[in-house]
Amino acid sequence: MIQFGVLYVDDEIHNLNSFKAAFRRDFNIYTAQSAREGRKILDANEIAVIVTDQRMPGMTGIEFLESIIPIYPDTIRILLTGFSDINAVMDAINRGQVYKYLVKPWADEELKMYIQNAMEIYHLRKENKDLAQKLDNANKQLNIISKGTS
Repeated sequence: MIQFGVLYVDDEIHNLNSFKAAFRRDFNIYTAQSAREGRKILDANEIAVIVTDQRMPGMTGIEFLESIIPIYPDTIRILLTGFSDINAVMDAINRGQVYKYLVKPWADEELKMYIQNAMEIYHLRKENKDLAQKLDNANKQLNIISKGTS
């Protein structure tokens, strides 16, 4: 299976380094210190899963995730935060279309499992889109053939 990327966005460099150290053997990891940097990585690479911190200067994690939905609707989104705030949870689900909401510090094995599950969802969505496109093309070809024989 093609290895799609995992993007982790967090303004704290030690969290970025910890994430990369924990998961670089399992996933193709990209890190960014801001939503702006994260967006540049998204524009240049196929990212299947985005993990982002909620509290960052300039743009919150939810705002970042919400801003990319129109351009990258299939990317699976995970929100990490050091604070358990029910309003942030509801915003994450409603606005950011978040797959998982986790509280820092993360447990490596748990987060790895969620990223693997998210990768599988992304892969299946991509496969379904490709199959739907092939089916649509086959139907168009059949319509052309049937019009030519009538």
